[in-house]
Amino acid sequence: MRLPPSKMAEQETAKGGQVLTDLSNAMVALHREEFGRGPGAAKSVVSDGMVVCVLTDVYTPVEKTLIAAGRFDHVRETRTLQNEAREAEYKGRVEEITGRSVSAMMCSVHADPDVAVEIFLLA
Repeated sequence: MRLPPSKMAEQETAKGGQVLTDLSNAMVALHREEFGRGPGAAKSVVSDGMVVCVLTDVYTPVEKTLIAAGRFDHVRETRTLQNEAREAEYKGRVEEITGRSVSAMMCSVHADPDVAVEIFLLA
């Protein structure tokens, strides 16, 4: 039985909503594994073969101390190195959830506001 267009759209929206939730939850879990605490909030968007996950309230107490001491450069470098070391796990989670391979991953952090962005380009 074929669904009417409105019902098909509802199913796609629900499926897309679950994918976005799963992506956000995966990024929170990876950050928790990496840094001992997860971000305060996460939001994911998928558009045109690109996944963007925005994470807020990401820094540990030690990182916050370094940022307050003017050493955000050190925090950024450490976070970048950590993400590069576990790139395969990040890509694997996104591939598992989206069903598509990831051709590139980029990460960036910002001090004020306290935010990290994970970007994945899908093949």
